[in-house]
Amino acid sequence: MFSIGDTVIYGSYGICKITGVQDMTLGAEPHAYYVLAPVYEDNATFYLPVGNEKAEGKLRRILSTDEIYKLIKEMPNEGTIWVPNDNERREQYRRILSGSSRSALVQLIKTLYQHGEDLKGAGKSGRLTASDDRFLKDAEKALYDEFAHVLGIPRDEVLPLVTQLIEENEGALGLG
Repeated sequence: MFSIGDTVIYGSYGICKITGVQDMTLGAEPHAYYVLAPVYEDNATFYLPVGNEKAEGKLRRILSTDEIYKLIKEMPNEGTIWVPNDNERREQYRRILSGSSRSALVQLIKTLYQHGEDLKGAGKSGRLTASDDRFLKDAEKALYDEFAHVLGIPRDEVLPLVTQLIEENEGALGLG
């Protein structure tokens, strides 16, 4: 159960604030709906039926500051998840984007970034396929928007902060 004022992630739509609960009649009977206002979009509002498991399953809580810093610290240890078959890869990456695992998002970003670097090293353009590029952008948006919101920083400062924290952590461990 969520409350008015909670900040949540709503599916692929991103960070939303629950601004109210409103009774609406869309069928025969009136029902209570959460009113969701996206944080990074001004012209959208979503309505989700209260008590509907399937609908509420698309809502997930945002990470705490401590959880974000822990995730950043663990990023260098995350593996990659390249799937050679295009159809299988698209299906796996869709599941990751619709899921709630931030570690899987990190793996997805890391995998596609590394694949682009491998393409460059092989003398190719270094360009991902259109669908892989879209998955990379969607994964970065999902993760970076959440980090930016929770940490109270602009989205374009997320990657430099992550890089800095990883380098500092490696230096503290004598790995740098």
